[in-house]
Amino acid sequence: MTKSQENIRVRFAPSPTGEPHLGAMRTALFNWLFAKHHNGKFILRIEDTDQTRKQEGSLENIIKGLEWMGLDWDEGPKKGGEYGPYTQSERKHLYSNAAKTLLDNGHAYLCDRTPEELKLMRETQKREGKPPGYDGFSRNRKLEELEKSRKEGRPIVTRLKVPKNGNRKFTDSIRGEINFDLSTIDDFVILKADGMPTYHLANVVDDHLMQISHVLRGEEWISSTPKHILLYEFLGFTPPNYVHLSLLLGKDKTKLSKRHGATSILEYKNSGFLPEALNNYLTLLGWYPGENQEILSKNEIIKKFNLKGLNDSPAIFDQEKLTWMNGVYIRQSSTEFLTKIFHEELEKKLPNTVKRPVNKGILKKIVPLVKDRLKTTNDLIEYVDFFFLPPTQTDHTIIQKGVSKEETIKILEKTILMFNKQEIHQNFVTENIEKYLRNLIGTFELKTRQSLGTIRSAVTGKDVAPPLFDTLSILGLEECRKRIKNSLEVLNKQN
Repeated sequence: MTKSQENIRVRFAPSPTGEPHLGAMRTALFNWLFAKHHNGKFILRIEDTDQTRKQEGSLENIIKGLEWMGLDWDEGPKKGGEYGPYTQSERKHLYSNAAKTLLDNGHAYLCDRTPEELKLMRETQKREGKPPGYDGFSRNRKLEELEKSRKEGRPIVTRLKVPKNGNRKFTDSIRGEINFDLSTIDDFVILKADGMPTYHLANVVDDHLMQISHVLRGEEWISSTPKHILLYEFLGFTPPNYVHLSLLLGKDKTKLSKRHGATSILEYKNSGFLPEALNNYLTLLGWYPGENQEILSKNEIIKKFNLKGLNDSPAIFDQEKLTWMNGVYIRQSSTEFLTKIFHEELEKKLPNTVKRPVNKGILKKIVPLVKDRLKTTNDLIEYVDFFFLPPTQTDHTIIQKGVSKEETIKILEKTILMFNKQEIHQNFVTENIEKYLRNLIGTFELKTRQSLGTIRSAVTGKDVAPPLFDTLSILGLEECRKRIKNSLEVLNKQN
């Protein structure tokens, strides 16, 4: 018997032992979507019982990752809630009480085997071809013996007394009924010698006390579920509904790692990905919306999200597909939104010689010209830096393929003369610039591409840049004249 479908409460329970990686964040996302779809609660709980693996800054990065992805939690660190504290190291007394209950009702026992003795036991089992696992040495020992061991300074742990016969089953919302033979499960540790609980005990106690209705977690936890079912049974608790999410693999069908792309969510943030695109893409890894629609807003996903759409086949992470989707999101974003995002990028990445703050008015004009070319916001700098920082020019950066140096100088000199005309001087806008420049280049014995390319290179220092006439208009007449004169000086100096 599991908990009812009413009052949906789910949790994301990371350990602060490293960076917030893609697999964990997909789990957080699915929990968040499930809670939002059912108007339930999404709880953030920090599972830090293994203090030896705790990494400085890990918790902060997990929180940064969740906040960046927009996965706001209803209860947990920084929010509080009636079922706190939400950090396991602050709940030690609750686990001790649960372990004592299990000892008192005969479902657990103390064990004084040292690490060296356990190592020797495993080596013997391996040598004799026996399955690995605790051999139950302390299972029926008298309490007096163990108290004596405690006084002698031997480490004392608490183990669950697992029945040696029978089985336990549970229903997974994706995979259906799953059975486990109890003879394959050893008497596992629930309370360590330092008084801290193992993952299994803390997980069960917290999910019960926090009234978690559904546990959505990775399929690697399936093998641990019978242990949890036993703990629920022996403690007299009702287990939650289990949903074990499919594995996340690289394109080569191996476990997702650095070689498949970035693994930390914050790496994607720093690499110019939009959280909306990442949320959309991760949602489709293991969940089908019911139709062949790939681009879905967060609100659309919340409306459609249900457990029936989840499948048990491994989900394949494709960096190229994510990058494509990110480009779609950039193209669909408003000028106002992108101006804000791009302004933050340029403030960080333009050289200190560029005046701060970066001119938002100019940037707002640039955004519509470049957004269709971008796959990430990091691509922006190579397209627009010249708007804020005059290029360093050489013959090589100015002269176009198939155009001589003499022809290049002629084009630029005539462009300067044209810019001095009163009619364009008074109305230096895109349409006017295009009309006069096209009339001018019609007088050259060169292809249009070569002539306009020469002007573009002289002004921007780039082979690829936003549309030329818009670019000249945004830079302004005086800046364009100054840059073309500078290019002429470079060319004439090297004659």
